[in-house]
Amino acid sequence: MSQEENQLTRDLVFDLLSSPRRRYLIYYLRTEGRTVKLTELADEVAAWEYESPVEDLDKQQRKRVYVSLYQTHVPKLAEAGLIEYDPDTGEITPTYRLRDVDSYLPNGDEPEVRWELIYLLLVGVSVVLLAVATLGAAPGEDVLIVPVGLVILLLFAVTAAVHYYVVRVANGVPENFTWLLRR
Repeated sequence: MSQEENQLTRDLVFDLLSSPRRRYLIYYLRTEGRTVKLTELADEVAAWEYESPVEDLDKQQRKRVYVSLYQTHVPKLAEAGLIEYDPDTGEITPTYRLRDVDSYLPNGDEPEVRWELIYLLLVGVSVVLLAVATLGAAPGEDVLIVPVGLVILLLFAVTAAVHYYVVRVANGVPENFTWLLRR
């Protein structure tokens, strides 16, 4: 496999993460951080899919997941270099490359930016500022409305610029700003 073929492109990572079984497989391997047997992995994935404890799974449920992992999902992750798989022993070992998909997965520990709420809050603040400026001005006096309008425009411009930067520019965002990217 050449170096170019061995690179994890965005399209490859999205393809690998497109299957819920592969996502759970990756999650389980990352959580365990050790070599696991394919049978153990199949049991855990089946328990997750059937929302049942491992001991309550029937033979057919285990087999369905095992065959899928054996024929499709494990070989695909091994080919991408995220895991090492020994078909003779059934052992699956996570590689250092498994962490390469982290930037594509959500992190539940980080706060989520809800842009629609930020914009709604700005609208509310704008209405209040304009109401105060309008009600506080003497009849015929428009002096306060201009600076208040400029402050409102500035708030919207800064928020829109930050939003644009976060969504469009910052795929390689510095670590202390990555929380802004979570949706």
